[in-house]
Amino acid sequence: MKKPIPRFKNEDAEREFWARHDSTDFIDWRRAKRASLPNLKPSSQTISLRLPKPMLARLKQLANKRDVPYQSLLKMFVADRLRAELEKLETNYSR
Repeated sequence: MKKPIPRFKNEDAEREFWARHDSTDFIDWRRAKRASLPNLKPSSQTISLRLPKPMLARLKQLANKRDVPYQSLLKMFVADRLRAELEKLETNYSR
């Protein structure tokens, strides 16, 4: 008989619990079945973006220094700029 999995207050509590406990004490992995999610839609969309070669080279160089894929770094840059621009708009609009 496996131990019951406790209820957690939040994801942080659950993350902390599983970091300190072995899941085999709670789950019989031999009886696990592979999940199939055929209707799952991707949460991102592929786009085509043309960048000057020197700009792409600098982006890849910076990404390499940060040890992240260049596409991920570009997404972080775009997200940061979007956030800043939206905050600026909200500040100007509330005046």
